Amino acid sequence: MNETRYLPRTALGLLIEAIQDGGYRVIGPRPEIGQGGLAFREISGVEDLPQGVVDHQSPGRYRLEGSGSARNFSWANTASAIKPYVFAPREKLWRVVRKEGRLSFESMQHELQKTAILGVRACDLAALAIQDAHFLEATYRDPYYKARREKLLLVAVNCSHAAATCFCASTGDGPEVVSGFDILLDELDEGFLLRTGTTRGAVIVADLPCEPASSEQIRQAWDQLQHCREQQRALPPASELAGFADKLDDPRWAEIAERCLACGNCTAVCPTCFCHREFDSPALDGVSTERWRDADSCFNADHSYIAGQIVHPGTRERYRQWMTHKLLSWTEQYGRTGCTGCGRCITWCPAGIDFAEEANIILAKKGAAT
Repeated sequence: MNETRYLPRTALGLLIEAIQDGGYRVIGPRPEIGQGGLAFREISGVEDLPQGVVDHQSPGRYRLEGSGSARNFSWANTASAIKPYVFAPREKLWRVVRKEGRLSFESMQHELQKTAILGVRACDLAALAIQDAHFLEATYRDPYYKARREKLLLVAVNCSHAAATCFCASTGDGPEVVSGFDILLDELDEGFLLRTGTTRGAVIVADLPCEPASSEQIRQAWDQLQHCREQQRALPPASELAGFADKLDDPRWAEIAERCLACGNCTAVCPTCFCHREFDSPALDGVSTERWRDADSCFNADHSYIAGQIVHPGTRERYRQWMTHKLLSWTEQYGRTGCTGCGRCITWCPAGIDFAEEANIILAKKGAAT
């Protein structure tokens, strides 16, 4: 399944058709009207993909620009990751109805359509592995997440360049995809290198007009990845992240809080954040009640409401909780940090707060009070 083959650019549409013939709806990168960025949305064919489009990202900024090339994946990442296709932003969990004096509980799980996502990046696959660890490998396995995850086909594309906000190489999660995919593409000017990672991926591509990749094509793909690594900035190395435990009273947290709007944009676009809240929605007739789950953010005041008090009362405490949870305490829970270096939190912060830069500043300071 790991043989590298060459797929002509003109056959990309055939790949999409083969996926659709397998019963999948196809999700791919599409320009988000009014937002100025790319997002994963349903596509009907290759004509819906961006062509000759590059992204320019920096703190608080995302812009698309035409490059004149024939490439469809010459951008660093999308505004939204693949998280909404496994962890729904809002969903009804169950319903309870009073029938003949008794309470009847009804499951709200529905038949789900098989979904293929085209254009998945290495940082997003690493984030999905973290989501799997939380929702599938913990003591409680979430049936709603599990149902969507089992219907998911992943067509990954290795990055050809990095945005100014990318740092996945320093977290060890990219830019090269090494696992977690069904089909993997490297985009070259003339076409694609293709590999499969699962049997179902191999079945889908079996009849495509592929030929063995040449050593020159393989070298070009490797050079792209190397160039992408060299373009990236860096997060502090894992060996230094434990230092956050001694920086909880660092004055830099207050400086960040003066700029932070506590809007939750960073947690919304983060591919690993999974905070949520559950609530009941009773019917006015008193006969039934629905149980819902909404995505939530640790930047919301009531998210830390425990035993009659808000544990994180201000923006300083909430930003500190978010960063130190990602880079420090996640390691105890999951054996790795909660950041995969996609840089979305930097790009989509309206205040232009640079997560990686702030982490470096805080850990570089000496002698902070604790």
